[in-house]
Amino acid sequence: MNPHAKLISTTSVLLGTIITISSNHWILAWTGLEINTMAIIPFICKSHHPRAIEAAIKYFLTQSTASALILFSSMINAWSSGQWDITQLNHPTSTLLFTTAISIKLGLVPFHFWFPEVLQGSPLITALLLSTLMKLPPIILLTLSPQSLNPTLLTLLALLSALIGGWMGLNQTQTRKILAFSSISHLGWMIVIILYNPKLTILTFTLYTVMTTTVFLSLNQTKILKLSTMLISWTKSPMPNTTLMLTLLSLAGLPPLTGFLPKWLIIQELTKQEMTPTAAIIAMLSLLGLFFYLRLAYHSTITLPPNSTNHMKLWYTNKTSNMPTAILTVLSTLLLPLSPLIIPMI
Repeated sequence: MNPHAKLISTTSVLLGTIITISSNHWILAWTGLEINTMAIIPFICKSHHPRAIEAAIKYFLTQSTASALILFSSMINAWSSGQWDITQLNHPTSTLLFTTAISIKLGLVPFHFWFPEVLQGSPLITALLLSTLMKLPPIILLTLSPQSLNPTLLTLLALLSALIGGWMGLNQTQTRKILAFSSISHLGWMIVIILYNPKLTILTFTLYTVMTTTVFLSLNQTKILKLSTMLISWTKSPMPNTTLMLTLLSLAGLPPLTGFLPKWLIIQELTKQEMTPTAAIIAMLSLLGLFFYLRLAYHSTITLPPNSTNHMKLWYTNKTSNMPTAILTVLSTLLLPLSPLIIPMI
């Protein structure tokens, strides 16, 4: 990509995110979302591969539809109440349209079909942006208007996302699709608690971003795009594969790693809100995701390739250490002892 185009696109992504998360007016929020959509498209289709072009078109169509629904819902609310304030969304039709639009933007079930396909057609770094930074503005919009959302509908969407995200990730062989369904499953955990403790949702999103960034950077460093490549990657890069295994186990939510902290706090908060059945169901659904995380962790640390592989054996090569990945790995695995300091802040 041309350096000037890359600079403009990167600046536009950051600008659109800042505009949306700092706005009070629906038009400004919609403008930031549109800037985000247009700015990320060059990153998706920069390889000029047909699958990348297809992913860019799918992303543009779904995001523009969701943005139009947000604008439409805010116009209906302004027509009935005269308010353009984000925190004053009170009209029932506007609320329903807004929830649908945010579900499309985030990729919540049943509006999740575009997300795995777009990630599969994108480069790893672009897929990382789509899984983390591009989901921040919609989540912030949800936290700004909790009083206008339907708790039953959000709980249903969250449980369906946890179910489908774990279920559809079981039979995947492409790492980007597995991480896409992982993202859908984690979004279920974030959405289920957003009405009762928005700060906990932001904490969960932050820790998810740290862990997912570590996984994507590790995959990008070892050039792993599918499980068959991961099976024989140990001989080329044993240390990145070891850290990848630990990060995947943390992403699965196993104690004593960092990923256990948000799930533990969410279950505790749901129990306080007298939603024990919901807490039990979403905890059981996390076992589906645990299966494919364990499969990925096993594939990343297998020391001998299986006999049936058709791939050439990769030689071990010494590579310079990647300091950002090392720092993120530490944060992704060792933050649980800091929970006494984190819990009072939420």
